[in-house]
Amino acid sequence: MSDFNTTDLTNPSTFILLGIPGLEAAHGWISIPFCIMYFIDILGNFAILFIVKREPSLHEPMYYFLCMLSTSDLILSTSTMPKTLSIFWFNIGEINFNACLTQMFFIHCFLAMGSGIFVAMALDRYVAICDPLRHSMVLTNPVVAKIGLAVALRSSILALPTPFLARWWPYCRANIISHTHCEHMAVVKLACADTRISSYYGLSAAFLVTGLDVIFIALSYSQILRAVFSLPTKDSQIKTFGTCGSHLCSILAFYIPALFSFITHRFGHNVPLLFHVLLANTYLLVPPMLNPIIYGVRTRQIRHRLLHLFAPKET
Repeated sequence: MSDFNTTDLTNPSTFILLGIPGLEAAHGWISIPFCIMYFIDILGNFAILFIVKREPSLHEPMYYFLCMLSTSDLILSTSTMPKTLSIFWFNIGEINFNACLTQMFFIHCFLAMGSGIFVAMALDRYVAICDPLRHSMVLTNPVVAKIGLAVALRSSILALPTPFLARWWPYCRANIISHTHCEHMAVVKLACADTRISSYYGLSAAFLVTGLDVIFIALSYSQILRAVFSLPTKDSQIKTFGTCGSHLCSILAFYIPALFSFITHRFGHNVPLLFHVLLANTYLLVPPMLNPIIYGVRTRQIRHRLLHLFAPKET
């Protein structure tokens, strides 16, 4: 393997994922919380999809967007976790070059898709609170479908250049990636060329997606807060704004790890590599796990349906 790792390569047939550098001896123990979180992610998001499908009262724009988010979360976590667990359990770090680039695309695409869905959910909350009488006329099923399609197209188009640029570079260094998955810059750093285009594009795409989405969400909530504070009583203000609670919690769970990941990658040059890897895995695994929990606990219709499923009333 050492000869292969230092051979001149144009496109390596495989990369070797090391897992979490410096903690290889603890991979077995680390896999336990990873596996538990992934199991909760799978179970929770499938439960959301099942409940919304089976419950006619939940056939509304907010829950359609929630189903889109659950589907996106399932694909995002499943694109990385099976391979990560195979590294932890069986020390199988080999990944085909094309599979590595495909994984890279899925990560970037569905992260961007999750961000776009949060914008769509913010739009739903804006219309529901600021113009409730027209909510059903504005956000019809065809409009919701078009919004979902637009989010998917935007995410795919912005994510597609990332693996294509990575494939373009010649690779003549070691094919070992000190990571649990094919993280964009961890792969590109192995190239023996000036890869600033990849770096600049990744940074620009992140700003274009996350930056614009956060601005749109902030604008929506500024109008929502104006509408809430114009209500006559404190109880009505709390009750109305309470309908945004689940959405706000999910936004924080999604964007805060993203912010920390961005800061440590760009400015944390003295931060240990294992911290970067753990933070990247947290960003990919924790929000998909938390979203169904947040909506299950805070959304009355989903909570009651869950209780009905797992603790049916005796007749």
